[in-house]
Amino acid sequence: MDSKTASLTYRVSAYNTSKLSENKIHDDTVARKFGFSGGLVPGVDVMAYMMHLPVEKWGRDFLERGLIEARFVKPVYDGEIAELTGQETGNGLTIELHSRGELCATGTASLPASAPKFVLDDYKQVAAVAERKPVSASSYEEGKWLGTIPRDWSGDAAKEYLADIRETDPIYLREGLGHPGLLPRVMNKVLVDNAVLGPWIHVGTRMQLLSAGKIGDELTARAKVTGNYDKKGHRFVELDALVLGNGVPLAHCWHIAITQPREQAAA
Repeated sequence: MDSKTASLTYRVSAYNTSKLSENKIHDDTVARKFGFSGGLVPGVDVMAYMMHLPVEKWGRDFLERGLIEARFVKPVYDGEIAELTGQETGNGLTIELHSRGELCATGTASLPASAPKFVLDDYKQVAAVAERKPVSASSYEEGKWLGTIPRDWSGDAAKEYLADIRETDPIYLREGLGHPGLLPRVMNKVLVDNAVLGPWIHVGTRMQLLSAGKIGDELTARAKVTGNYDKKGHRFVELDALVLGNGVPLAHCWHIAITQPREQAAA
């Protein structure tokens, strides 16, 4: 089969894992005030759906050194069918996610010959703030280093996460591996652990995997704020980080979010 025309497909019934979260953009009532039809399925979970295709194609190799980028174009809603296609190209996969007949997310995935090397000491280790304050334009000052409260998904929590993202690939439980969708979740926690946010929106992530994480790894991040700006009334924040499992780099992530959507930006 011609690699330029081959494609992979995957269908998943989307599930809003964050209905009760602090981020009320996932709450139906609040989300409608921002012009959405209901609470948004978290972008990190949409990205987890997208990761199914490169893992199907490359298996554990992708978990150890794969590169994936995802951008979220339109919301995915709870209970809706997300239809994913991965078009094979000379460079890997071009991924699209459609729901309700609309393009909701785009991305790419590839398998570098080897994982790039990062010097851990280049990423400063700091603790999350002792007391979170309400978000403002100065919450994430450009150049500032941010840390996270350590978290792990072990035992039943690991199985529940796989069920929540509707992941059926047996590789994770069979080989005791953590799903890479947990790593962008840690990037979200960089934001949440350092300020009290109102409704906010994850816009996109570029993630270079460096090692296959294990179920139950204690996950942390060392993140630097590389962007903090207003665009069309929204306050955007960009992060550059290493996500670590038990102190070992698992991924290099570039993460972008709207921390204050237009209706909140003046607050």
